[in-house]
Amino acid sequence: MPVLNRFFNVLDMGRQWGTEEDRMPLSVGSQPFGQPRILAWELPEMFKMVKLIWKSKSDLRGTKQRGVLENEDAPNSLSGDARLRGQTGVLSERRGSYPFIDFRLLNNTIYSGEISTKKKVKRLLSFQRYFHASRLLRGIVPQTSLYLLDEDYLGQARHMLSKVAMWDFDIFLFDRLTNGNSLVTLLCHLFNVHGLIHHFQLDMVTLHRFLVMVQEDYHSQNPYHNAVHAADVTQAMHCYLKEPKLANFLTPLDIMLGLLAAAAHDVDHPGVNQPFLIKTKHHLASLYQNVSVLENHHWRSTVGMLRESRLLAHLPKEERQNIEQQLGSLILATDINRQNEFLTRLKAHLKNQDLKLEDAPDRHFMLQIALKCADICNPCRLWEMSKHWSERVCEEFYRQGDLEQKFDLEISPLCNQQKDTIPSIQIGFMTYIVEPLFEEWAKFTGNTPLSENMQNHLRRNKAKWRNLLHKQHSSSRNTDHSGQGTENEEQTLNEGETP
Repeated sequence: MPVLNRFFNVLDMGRQWGTEEDRMPLSVGSQPFGQPRILAWELPEMFKMVKLIWKSKSDLRGTKQRGVLENEDAPNSLSGDARLRGQTGVLSERRGSYPFIDFRLLNNTIYSGEISTKKKVKRLLSFQRYFHASRLLRGIVPQTSLYLLDEDYLGQARHMLSKVAMWDFDIFLFDRLTNGNSLVTLLCHLFNVHGLIHHFQLDMVTLHRFLVMVQEDYHSQNPYHNAVHAADVTQAMHCYLKEPKLANFLTPLDIMLGLLAAAAHDVDHPGVNQPFLIKTKHHLASLYQNVSVLENHHWRSTVGMLRESRLLAHLPKEERQNIEQQLGSLILATDINRQNEFLTRLKAHLKNQDLKLEDAPDRHFMLQIALKCADICNPCRLWEMSKHWSERVCEEFYRQGDLEQKFDLEISPLCNQQKDTIPSIQIGFMTYIVEPLFEEWAKFTGNTPLSENMQNHLRRNKAKWRNLLHKQHSSSRNTDHSGQGTENEEQTLNEGETP
């Protein structure tokens, strides 16, 4: 094992290869003062070493994973995919256990063994990632806030992060500036800004590894339910957590739960909805008994990644269990089928004025409401971003409809591209889902600048969609009239008369 020890124990590498002059104390909170730093390597050596370390760690983690999961303690009420059942009876879904939706799902029993192979995770190191990884491995920790951004190439992204609490934050631009790593970069920044790394004594490298796992388990093939949507929801959640009515009572645990739930609330989303999984008799629908199927899967997948990364392994068992359960409660609240349930409860609390945010249950309920608002806040954004998100979600609907039509299934509501137009879908969504929830949210927060800004955008965007819908109807009527006129002309010509 001397070779593996050499790769895994970077401090030993420093002792073995570094001289006394090369050693300097580390400033990382999790490392004792006076530990030696690691001798800097040349660029080609560094690339080889990082790749070899990742490969060796992945292989070793694979051999240990079963034992780790079997020995992991968790509440008896936590249940999930039976493929990870251990001696303790704990059930949680293995990372990447859910394949991307394709036609094989329609013949589930035949292909179940074929399609449940574990997803291969490829970590492509850009120069920025190499640069930062090399600094960490050499023990050089920046004295300023850690954003995981390369100074030269990502300066604009860092500038955007200084305005992350503004509602007009452009997540699409930020994703381009971070080379598709908007979720990881944003979460690292927010954890640092809120002091969560220091408060929970989190290891920065482990946190980064966990966030990379979350980001990679979103499917970029999905037009809407992808990592950019998760980053957008997380940024909105950050804005809501800063609302004075809520911020004055939040604890560090509340903030961490809110940010983690926002980041992972749609992780491993297949790009189709729950009715599709039910009608195709997918194993997840059976596993969760057709109730909050996707939300349960997102939660259990998040728990699996928390355990695999061991991000919270240093915390007491009871605290880890509490975090897992509260994460589940937050993610499950995003089920759109429970909209009326939460809306009715919120209206009752506001009418009775009995919300006591000093109490943890009431704070948790408002975190659920905040996450629900963040999840559907696209109609409250600037028109350009709101329209872009609307086109993306409808494209995902239409893809499901095409898949259902291809295999002679009943096309789900809102998924028929020939009948369900984008303006009509958005107007209905705003009228029946978004407006009722945000009206109550505004009553809770009061007339804050953010609340008024969102309400104004919502009204303007709805008016624009109505104008577009009216133009579509006018265009279709003109087309029908012109078509009818052409038909009459052809009939007249056939009768031998001049038009």
